[in-house]
Amino acid sequence: MQYFKKMKSDIFISIICPVYNEEKYITPFLESIIAQDYSHENMEVFIIDGDSCDNTIKIISEYCSKFEFIKYLENKDRYTSYAMNLGVKVSKGEFIIRLDAHAQYPKNYFSSLIEFAEKVNADNVGGICITLPANNSTIASSIAFAMSHPFGVGNSMFRIGSKNIIETDTVPFGCFRRNIFNSIGYFDTNLLRNEDDEFNARIIKNGGKIFLNPKIIVKYYGRENLSKMAKMFYQYGFFKPLVNIKNKSVITVRQIIPSLFILFLIIGAFISMYLTNFFLIYVIILAFYLIISLTIATKYALMHRKLTLFFLLPITFFTIHLSYACGYFLGIFKFYIMKQQISFAAVTR
Repeated sequence: MQYFKKMKSDIFISIICPVYNEEKYITPFLESIIAQDYSHENMEVFIIDGDSCDNTIKIISEYCSKFEFIKYLENKDRYTSYAMNLGVKVSKGEFIIRLDAHAQYPKNYFSSLIEFAEKVNADNVGGICITLPANNSTIASSIAFAMSHPFGVGNSMFRIGSKNIIETDTVPFGCFRRNIFNSIGYFDTNLLRNEDDEFNARIIKNGGKIFLNPKIIVKYYGRENLSKMAKMFYQYGFFKPLVNIKNKSVITVRQIIPSLFILFLIIGAFISMYLTNFFLIYVIILAFYLIISLTIATKYALMHRKLTLFFLLPITFFTIHLSYACGYFLGIFKFYIMKQQISFAAVTR
């Protein structure tokens, strides 16, 4: 315990949080920063706004006037990768923690991350992310559950959880050692989504280590409706091939299963019209998907005593898989086949 107290007082940290139109979440977020058990004297907090058009900047300014360690920066380029690079370049901390305003952080979040990073001597560490409903609606509840279930997001360990500390490929809201940026560079500004995945892949490619600690828990607010969730997963899928190209990395099973399934549904429907035997295979696989989806939905609906979840959850699962696959196919076409450069378009929640 004496070591931990000494460590907390000795290590200066930088917190970076890109924001855009966050008036609903920014106040509780900043209050959670203030409530951290980490000394305010040993931290600096950069809230980097991407040209918000609501009251976000006003609220941030009010906190900056009250707390010297909270600082406002303007991100004229708007996108997260630019905000992160701006924050890293002006920051002074030995460790850099990337946060999102759409989350709840425990009071010992910073201290736990630093203690863990020092213990495992890693370049980036993080915890698990429990997705909360954005509001009290049934659809928000369905989205939160689907984003935390293996059937929805595969073996993404920080989303579905882990019993043990593990070395992994990515973590949410990472705690990075400063020297990793000096070694491998900054976040890739060609990526409007998945910039964390690309940077983490670069860490591993260069011999670095990333660890996940399941005892460190962040609660994250999911999207409030299916269209926003679909947009998010479409963007995840779209930029994933570009991440693979940049890092010359191998495509993982988690990345291609949704795309292969949707491709099977489309191509299989045409083949089934001409081959009777294939039609039977097509129906069996489709039925298997539906049975799994409906079984999960039934358990969840009974748990919450809401019949509507029985119908909504399968739709939510399929929306995740379809939107990701559509983005992935378009990304493959643009970046692998056509070898196009990225065209910037607004990426928001």
